[in-house]
Amino acid sequence: MNANISAWAIRNPLPSFLLFVVLTVAGLYSFSRLPVTYFPAIVTPLVRITVEQSGATPVELETEVTRPIENAVASLPAVKELTSTVDQGRSVTTVEFELGLVSPDRAMDDVRDAVARVRGDLPDGIDEPVIERLEEEAQSVVTYAVFSQDMTVSDLSWFVDDVVARDLQGLRGVSRVERIGGGDREIRVELDADKLQALALTAGAVNETIRQSQLERSGGRQEINGREQVLTTAASAETVSSLAERRLALAGDSSVRLADIASVRDTIAEPRSFATLDGEEIVSFAVSRSQGASEVGVAEVVAAAVAELAAKNPAVQFRLVDDNVSYTTGNYRSAMNTLLEGAALSIVVVFLFLRDWRATIVAAVALPLSIIPTFFAIDLLGFSLNILSLLAITLVTGILVDDAIVEIENVVRHRNMGKSAYRAALDASDEIGLAVIAISATIIAVFAPVGLMSGIVGLYFREFGLTVAIAVFFSLLVARLITPILAAYFMTGHPRTESRDGRLLRAYQSLLRVSLRWRWATIGGAFGLFALSVMSLASVPTAFLPEEDMGRLTLTVELPPGATLEETRAVTDEIAARAGAFLEVEGVFARAGASMNGQQDLRYAVILIDLVHKTKRDSSSFAIEADMENKLASIADVRLRFLNNRGGRDLSFAVLGSDGEAVQQAADAILNEMSGEPSFVKPASDNVATRPELRMSVLTDKAALLGVTPAAIADTIRLSTIGDTDSRLASFIDGSRQIPIRVVLSPGARDRLPILQMLSVPSDKGNHIPLSAVADISFDETVAAIDRFDRQRRIEIGVDLKDGMTSGQGLDRLMQLASVKALPEGVRLQATGDSDSEGDVFESFFVAMGSGIMLVLIVLILLFRSVLAPWTILASLPLSIGGVAAGLLFSGNAMSLPVVIGILMLMGIVTKNAIMLLDFAIEREAHGLSRTEAIVEACLERVRPIVMTTLAMVGGMAPSAFGLGDGGEFRAPMAIAVIGGLLVSTVLSLIVIPSLHLVMSGLGDRVSRTFGPMVRPAETQ
Repeated sequence: MNANISAWAIRNPLPSFLLFVVLTVAGLYSFSRLPVTYFPAIVTPLVRITVEQSGATPVELETEVTRPIENAVASLPAVKELTSTVDQGRSVTTVEFELGLVSPDRAMDDVRDAVARVRGDLPDGIDEPVIERLEEEAQSVVTYAVFSQDMTVSDLSWFVDDVVARDLQGLRGVSRVERIGGGDREIRVELDADKLQALALTAGAVNETIRQSQLERSGGRQEINGREQVLTTAASAETVSSLAERRLALAGDSSVRLADIASVRDTIAEPRSFATLDGEEIVSFAVSRSQGASEVGVAEVVAAAVAELAAKNPAVQFRLVDDNVSYTTGNYRSAMNTLLEGAALSIVVVFLFLRDWRATIVAAVALPLSIIPTFFAIDLLGFSLNILSLLAITLVTGILVDDAIVEIENVVRHRNMGKSAYRAALDASDEIGLAVIAISATIIAVFAPVGLMSGIVGLYFREFGLTVAIAVFFSLLVARLITPILAAYFMTGHPRTESRDGRLLRAYQSLLRVSLRWRWATIGGAFGLFALSVMSLASVPTAFLPEEDMGRLTLTVELPPGATLEETRAVTDEIAARAGAFLEVEGVFARAGASMNGQQDLRYAVILIDLVHKTKRDSSSFAIEADMENKLASIADVRLRFLNNRGGRDLSFAVLGSDGEAVQQAADAILNEMSGEPSFVKPASDNVATRPELRMSVLTDKAALLGVTPAAIADTIRLSTIGDTDSRLASFIDGSRQIPIRVVLSPGARDRLPILQMLSVPSDKGNHIPLSAVADISFDETVAAIDRFDRQRRIEIGVDLKDGMTSGQGLDRLMQLASVKALPEGVRLQATGDSDSEGDVFESFFVAMGSGIMLVLIVLILLFRSVLAPWTILASLPLSIGGVAAGLLFSGNAMSLPVVIGILMLMGIVTKNAIMLLDFAIEREAHGLSRTEAIVEACLERVRPIVMTTLAMVGGMAPSAFGLGDGGEFRAPMAIAVIGGLLVSTVLSLIVIPSLHLVMSGLGDRVSRTFGPMVRPAETQ
């Protein structure tokens, strides 16, 4: 390239140096403020609609609430998925919109408007629908336990709600503080059923009287003595004792004190959940971060705030019980160490080949000058330092020094010709310019479109792809600007004379001439090896993400339907005792009252088992999990399941259909067949269980005759057993607190069926009718919860797989089951969780590969000004597949997301060998050499820089391949795939590409003679 930018930089070094001084300072500043997270920020338009109605059954809520809401939002533009969960008294519908088509704020407004249109069609007894925007990053960062010897449970809970939440909520990066466990203070009015019956009172009448009397309300104004006064009606009791002394009106002129018919207590609400640490009940709180905030930064500011709270409140102690950020921190530190180790190995390789400390320093300078400005660019793009962007930087280390090595090696070659450093730098940079630009351009052409992919999987690829492309761009700038300057002004020492006629080179030359003589056999052998490689790669199992030892186990607990909270507590305490006996366990944190997917029920619990760091134990978390599973297997009448690091099982899928019974039957058939398959371990469904029900079958004829409505019966039962809805409860004012007053029957009365049968139900004629006169009471079963997907019934099934089996193999085996092949009409299967994401990964992979190859081809055609030469270069891509397959098979890794990313990386970097060979061969042919002699000379001259750059890249990725440190399990498969592909591709490229070049050039000559100069190869022009 004549008049190239490198020559200008050599003659005018100051602008280039100043440019990189500015970029380096900006990069260091950006690095100091980049958020540190585990995964990239995912901003998806997700909106959740929650509707609560006390006492309503799932079937009732599905018909009256869930379906109308689903129908209202289904017609909104760009709706991708509708998911609903309906359990006792609660309906939750989640609306997911297509990424990039609707902003999160617009999605929120559209859903709010849609719900408002059907609000009038929803039942009167529901609480107002709660519509909120969901964030993928809203999971808790840290969880603390709070202890105090001087506070009751309710006081400690209020301390967390009032003091802790208020102080932490205002911290930068904190989005939410959620209390776990504890209890809410409540004034309980527990009615005596016998006295109610004797006085012809109902729980509803008592509740309504308290609601109407326990108030303090302003209303009206009046001018008195020339000043305007506000009129206030005050009737609320100031103490619990005065509330108990309130009189309730009876028929006629009589009345009765509330204390005479009820026990009035200042206590806590009946618990529906609890939290324990190592079997001891605690009050705790979880802190979630806001969108884009640093996990590490939030954890640090929360820790400082908690320490300050502890100093201000010496009677309260805090303890960190769950930490989601330590693994993120460990991954960050491990990635930084891997980066430094990889950089050091790359520089060692350069020194071993060049044996010139000046040239080694010039190559070493390229690394920080390429990496540090990359931080500035990714900060502008809003990226974070996460497992993927850090992976990109660590694995691209060897590539960043690649361009500098090519430049320096060519300068050394020209210095060995007797030229001065200045002249050698000018001539070498001009000679190698096209090859350097082509190498970097192909990598950028692969990864730039990867960074612009859409969808959830595209979001994972985005930060990796763009980080690689940006780093390689800065590497190109360094190679074209800084490296030639340093070569011209710093590499001024006497060049080291060396023989280029060693044994290895002579052996390679002999092998090369034989392969060129038998070029068709060489190409045929390469095609045969490619076919074998594809078959080998097809036999590699697939998975979404490799399993990582994160130092924590997640266990879900499910008791039989109808289990009480005390039974759940007994089970979790037993699990905590058995798990805590393991030496590797640091703590066992349990929270009960809800399942992992948010379904609220007393029989569910989630247990987090923290392990000591993997460097301090002999067994992996997977081995500990297997041992612990055997240890816990003897606990009776409970279903225990360990989840993976994403909160799911090895394989998960859903059975979908409009007919609930058909879906249930199909799910039962699949579960039965899976239970007999050795490949599947503990198949189970979260949706098949029913719960016991006390059914009040209304005698409609009798009820109508007596003037009793079914609604009155339902209200009587609800108010007597659980009280009024939270929004309608009267409030007791204690300073700045509003404490709800809940009116219910006494616990002893609620537990006795005869008393329930004698409850008084008000009629429209003003009298009271016993419940048994208008309803038959019987024991039955009802659906515990209902799951829906895209307005269809859904039953989710999860299963673990036998050792060594991946999710891809499990999904293939599932599809071979007779029950799956014989699904009834209208019923279908859909992969969920990791099983669904895995399909998206490989679909996106083929899209990315196709677009990448097309762009690489276009770039090479433009650079080489030839249509056929780029096809020879692209032949390097299939040559690398054998190395990928061999690396995965020998290491035992599955084809997963990091491996897919590694193959994409190979597409950009393996072409460098062919580019360097063809660029030099075309140049030598233009100087009069025959095509065969030109390619032989190109191979002999370029074999050293090709081997150098390959080994430098292998050295840069070697630390990642060992998988050491936190996050090593994620980095290792990718590094192994890239190293295998690089080594095999380099060896084969030095043999196969020369033969292919001669064949393609001959074809080009024939095409040129036939069709004219329009398609003439560049080397013949």
